[in-house]
Amino acid sequence: MINKVAKSGNIGKKIRSDCYVTLELKDSGGIKIEQKSKVKVLYGESNQKLCIQILEFFGIKNAELLLEDTGALPLVIAARVEAAIKQVVETDKEFLLDFIDENKYSSEKEKFRFSRLYLPGNTPSMMLNAGIHEPNGIILDLEDSVAYNKKNEAQLLVRNALRGINFYGAERMVRINQFPQGLNDLKYLIPHNVHMLLVPKCEGAKQIHQLEEKIEELKKKHKIKQSIYLMPIIESTLGVEKAYEIATASENVVAMAIGLEDYTADLGARRTNEASESFYARTRMVNACKAAGVQAIDSVFSDVGDMKALCENVKVSKSLGFEGMGCIHPRQIKVIHESFAPEQPEIEKAKKIVNAFIDATEKGLGVVSIGTKMIDPPVVKRAEKTINLATKLGLINKNWREEFLND
Repeated sequence: MINKVAKSGNIGKKIRSDCYVTLELKDSGGIKIEQKSKVKVLYGESNQKLCIQILEFFGIKNAELLLEDTGALPLVIAARVEAAIKQVVETDKEFLLDFIDENKYSSEKEKFRFSRLYLPGNTPSMMLNAGIHEPNGIILDLEDSVAYNKKNEAQLLVRNALRGINFYGAERMVRINQFPQGLNDLKYLIPHNVHMLLVPKCEGAKQIHQLEEKIEELKKKHKIKQSIYLMPIIESTLGVEKAYEIATASENVVAMAIGLEDYTADLGARRTNEASESFYARTRMVNACKAAGVQAIDSVFSDVGDMKALCENVKVSKSLGFEGMGCIHPRQIKVIHESFAPEQPEIEKAKKIVNAFIDATEKGLGVVSIGTKMIDPPVVKRAEKTINLATKLGLINKNWREEFLND
């Protein structure tokens, strides 16, 4: 036993969908639970039963627990109570609520990733309805957005969120902590259908290899067969210089992102909307990604109120070869999706190239051409990618070629 009193969770005037737990172990007297909640009439009895169930699960027979509830879901209450218990009792046991059917989907390596929405890993109110904004990916963040003394609480909350919050088909991502602390996050993520791990401040292949070793150990332990993809984040000058090494460190590295706040700090420069100070780093990283065959993902745009500047930023990002970027507010998602999507002239050009390739293949020709212009295989591959993306986004029909030929 470590001590007898513990506290976990968040409380305050602006806190919602959360709770604050105070737990004190006793030598006798059984279990006593007090609730302070505006929704006690509706949920007080079920919350009481849940708290008793968790305490008994961990073998606690004598304790006083105060639950100050601001509309927390059972999965949040469970995480907060478990976090408090683990401050006063040494245990490796985990209290797991049911895994909802809506979260039993997988991801794929070639999935397009225009947007990824960052959500603080210790703030449940931001997680609950994030999926309705339709980001391509949802990132539950255990790193920068979580205070140091709340890291353990966030691990349990993120674990429960992966099991019990419906993300409406978004790719399920978690940004782990920096090495070596990030390795300790994995046991709360790998068994719970996380699709992708973001690796902050990655500065070499060694970090990826260490991460993969731990992932494989946990996958074997929990009999997990599906791939868990990796997105290293380049956030330092050293990381920029080792970008290709990192991108090729594992076949599970399917994308690589750049974090410009930390990078510009490391560079000793001020970050600007024009991003001229990071031009070298961004193009160097994009080139490394293209050479390695992985997606290049741009940094977040920090001014959530300036949609025009965001749109311009995305256009520049796309012109440099990036295939997506981070979001820190749901209102950025639509702008990012529309700006990264193929434009009509791109689609029409791609149709001509793919049609010419199909014609040449059907005729047994080894050369693809449009008029007198030869088309190289990389150009065909890029056109096919544009067609596939436009089809997935509903910008063209699956039978586009028939319509194209009729026109």
